[in-house]
Amino acid sequence: MKSKTILLVEDNPSDIELTRRAFEKSRIANELVIAEDGQEALEYLFDVDPLTGSNLNELPALILLDLKLPKMDGLQVLHQIRIDDRTSRLPVVILTTSNEEQDIAQSYDLGANSYIRKPVDFKQFSESVQHLGLYWLVMNEPAPPKKR
Repeated sequence: MKSKTILLVEDNPSDIELTRRAFEKSRIANELVIAEDGQEALEYLFDVDPLTGSNLNELPALILLDLKLPKMDGLQVLHQIRIDDRTSRLPVVILTTSNEEQDIAQSYDLGANSYIRKPVDFKQFSESVQHLGLYWLVMNEPAPPKKR
């Protein structure tokens, strides 16, 4: 059985490396696909074969989405994910440093499944990633794709 892919949408190289290390420490062996800006994330999700109309990339089992991104912010990315039938039910966890009430409210209004503020401490961050992996990749029963 193929491992479930995780899409990490993050522009900070330190946070990308921290996430990789936290996954390794937590023994989460799922493939981690990195998109360093909002546009790159949408290109990965919606890259379609012009001949067949099918997605070129397997849709991820989980999207970890930062809000403060270049080219297109995380809230815009989340909106695009939710309005497309192919991705509308994908679990999206906001993983950001923002603790602004407006960002939290908008994230949930746009359909985020969870909002997690990145801990500064690596141990706390690693524990958060371990819990995320256990819940979203093992325990959670994913929603079936919408019928077209």
